[in-house]
Amino acid sequence: MDNAACEKLYDACYMRVFSYAMTLTRDRHLAEEITQETFFRAFAKINSFRGESDEVTWLCAIAKNLFADEKRRQSRFGELPEDAAAPQPAVEQAVAEREDSFRVHLALHAMEEPYREVFELRVFGELSFQQIGTIFARTENWARVTFHRARVKLRERMENA
Repeated sequence: MDNAACEKLYDACYMRVFSYAMTLTRDRHLAEEITQETFFRAFAKINSFRGESDEVTWLCAIAKNLFADEKRRQSRFGELPEDAAAPQPAVEQAVAEREDSFRVHLALHAMEEPYREVFELRVFGELSFQQIGTIFARTENWARVTFHRARVKLRERMENA
């Protein structure tokens, strides 16, 4: 693959891979490192890419493996911070907890569309992003981004409440 093709792949996929790495790590610095290493390894092994999946899927698999390697390295050398063993509860888990459920529903009720509906379809309706995209006559990616934004908005409202 030539430099122009590598640059095009990087430009097209960087934010998606970085967002995925942020989801895994919850640490901007580590996510940036994993993203950069992902592209470095991908470009070094681009000829081994068989095309059986989307490039983003391939890149995210590399990022996931790098994250797993990092977690193993940290645990081997005792570098895990104290709060790493107890991950932050997701918004979906807060819904499951009885005492927070009402507050979550109040915050959801005040949330603007389409964020509220996308969140409800994903969490309560257990629909896939593809199905949500179809309902709104949009793409699966749109559904993922909208759901992510809804989670961020909901988290902010819950912290401010």
